[in-house]
Amino acid sequence: MSHDDPTVTDPGLYKVVFENERVRVLEYRDEPGDRTHPHRHPDSVMVTLSAFQRRVSAGDRTVDVDLPAGQARWLGAQEHVGENTGTTATHSIFVELKEPAPPGPAALGPQTG
Repeated sequence: MSHDDPTVTDPGLYKVVFENERVRVLEYRDEPGDRTHPHRHPDSVMVTLSAFQRRVSAGDRTVDVDLPAGQARWLGAQEHVGENTGTTATHSIFVELKEPAPPGPAALGPQTG
C-alpha cells in the first residue's frame, strides 16, 4: 500500500471488505463534518448506501456532490480530499479496479457514466 492509499490516510473511515488480483472493495463511513486527508483512488465504481452531501477538492478544483442512496457512479482515477458537508452520515462502497487507467485527464468527483 502506498502513503496515499485511503486505508492508510484515513483508516478510521475506509476499510477493505474484499480484495483479489483484479479488484479491491472498500467500505467508507463518516459523520457530518468529517474530512479525509489527501488520498488517491484508482478507477472505481462507487455505490452509495446512504444519501449524503460532500465536497471533493483537488488543488484549486472543488465539486459539491449531493447523492441519494442506491446510486452507482463511476469515479475516475484521482487524488482528492473529501468533506461531509451535509447533515447525514456517509456510507458507500468503492470497487477499485486494478487495471491501468487509460491516458488523459479524469473528471473530479463521481460521474454518472
